[in-house]
Amino acid sequence: MVIVSLFPFLKQDWQLSDTQCGLLVSAVYWSILLFSFPVSILIDRWSRKKTIGLMSVLWSLATLACVFTRNFKQLFTARVAIGVGEAGYAPGGTALISALYPPEKRARMLGIWNASIPLGSALGIALGGIIAEHLGWRHAFGIVAFPGLIFALLFFWVRDYKTVRLEPQESETRPGHGNLRSKTVYAAVSLFKPSLIFNNLAFAANVFVTTAMLSWLPTYYHRLDDIPMSQAGPKSGLIMFMAIVGAPLGGYLSDRWTARTKRARMLFPALTSVVSALILFVAFTYLSGSLQYVTLLLAGVTLIMFVPAGVAVTQDVVHPGIRATSLSVNIVIQHSLGSPLGPLFVGAVSDRYGLGTALGLLPAFALIAGFLFLAGSFFYTKDLANADVVEIDMEP
Repeated sequence: MVIVSLFPFLKQDWQLSDTQCGLLVSAVYWSILLFSFPVSILIDRWSRKKTIGLMSVLWSLATLACVFTRNFKQLFTARVAIGVGEAGYAPGGTALISALYPPEKRARMLGIWNASIPLGSALGIALGGIIAEHLGWRHAFGIVAFPGLIFALLFFWVRDYKTVRLEPQESETRPGHGNLRSKTVYAAVSLFKPSLIFNNLAFAANVFVTTAMLSWLPTYYHRLDDIPMSQAGPKSGLIMFMAIVGAPLGGYLSDRWTARTKRARMLFPALTSVVSALILFVAFTYLSGSLQYVTLLLAGVTLIMFVPAGVAVTQDVVHPGIRATSLSVNIVIQHSLGSPLGPLFVGAVSDRYGLGTALGLLPAFALIAGFLFLAGSFFYTKDLANADVVEIDMEP
């Protein structure tokens, strides 16, 4: 997300439009969309830790390549390469964490892990503007590339679990669940349960909102308050950084509620999505100045609270042997309908009607997400009961 703090510098150097700036964000997500599913099959059938390590090396090198670009097309291509590297990280990491912890702690642990998203995004947004103003925008790409290479090498020492066979388990309490179905058909049926479909569509609607805000809030404050990006980046980054509270809190509350009512796994993100929509609507429609900023800080907490439960659903209702693949389906949907379209939508509306108007339309998508989660909750309990339970063995 370091790219979003560099928009004013790129516009000045290359005379880019807001739509083109949005495309530089969308490029990463389109690439993830194309490569996530095939890479996730490699993860499920080969190795979680090795794939994650290789992905980290690739996206770090692609980020470094951005330093040497000379025009929009070259930078767009480098951003696509970043997405190729990121394609396997979320599926592999989610499958690994889901195997390490029992279902009653799953959303909590995924919430802690997903707090890395706002943490990294906030750091990228804040550091990008500061580095660009003092050293130039190319240095911003170069400096943030190196941590990824270091952690990629360290990850090869992480303990993985043994690859899980795909055959459904025989059970006397599960009539009709024999072993006659092929692995391919079995996996396909498992990935298209009703609760998963609604969950993934809701995920996409919420990611539409969060990615758009991540992409455009620095520019919003740069234009609205007439402040340099070295100040606008940290100001907007703090809003998204509040998700470091929202993600673990969302996972904890979801697990607590789900312990009493299974359906709450999807009712909780439905509730937080509607609350986020209301907060954003009030902030962008009725408020300004300090009061608007404080309200958006609260939105920074609630906007991410859907993630732990939503990711947990992708792991709860499928065979353990296709957990990475299940998340990749979620990623394909969110990166088809959500993350690449959000920045582009706001950029296009901004070019015609202004950035404030464009951001003011985002609450509608969070509200849609809430209704989709609610619809999926009616199917979750049945889909969970039909999911195979397989013991996971860790590698020595």
